Amino acid sequence: EGITAGKRFIDMSTVDEATSKEIAAAVTAKGGRFLEAPVSGSKGPALQGQLVILTAGEKALQEEAQPCLDVLGKRTFFLGDVGCGARMKLVVNMVMGVNIVALSEGLALGTKGGLQGADVLEVIKEGALACPMYNLKGPKMLEGDFAPAFPLKHQQKDVKLAVALGEDVGQALPLAAAANEVFKRARVAGKSDEDMSAVFAAVRS
Repeated sequence: EGITAGKRFIDMSTVDEATSKEIAAAVTAKGGRFLEAPVSGSKGPALQGQLVILTAGEKALQEEAQPCLDVLGKRTFFLGDVGCGARMKLVVNMVMGVNIVALSEGLALGTKGGLQGADVLEVIKEGALACPMYNLKGPKMLEGDFAPAFPLKHQQKDVKLAVALGEDVGQALPLAAAANEVFKRARVAGKSDEDMSAVFAAVRS
């Protein structure tokens, strides 16, 4: 319903690749135009217009919509055919998930080994491992502040889907598979609705 010839649809929801392709097919079958446009970024970047927008589908529609996309995001990528946006988001969120588990293990090891967690973060910050996510999440992890910016249950889902995508394309992902198990443990511990960084609580328990 509501799909007419020439009508433009930009889908910024987070769905899997198959669903995005189904929506695109339904729209284009009735003469509509479709652009897949999931985003990378959580609540804070969204409020600040600093999202990264991952478009795929009709290139001309992306170009027409760019002024609107510029309000929402700091950069827009065009990635190819419908489904590529969903795949890119899985890749990004997989890397993010593996990294937050690695930081959790580093903080847990450091603090149980007699180091100050704040010192661990400062040393990381001054070296090649420095990254905005560690700077943002690290201090809150030490404080036990897991107010959700990106709920852990969604992070675990994306890592799981990335592992499944790896199986589909023949790419082994042992670190992602291990991270998925850690996130699953955190969910069993009741952390599903807390921030993804609450995986730290499960790691150090």
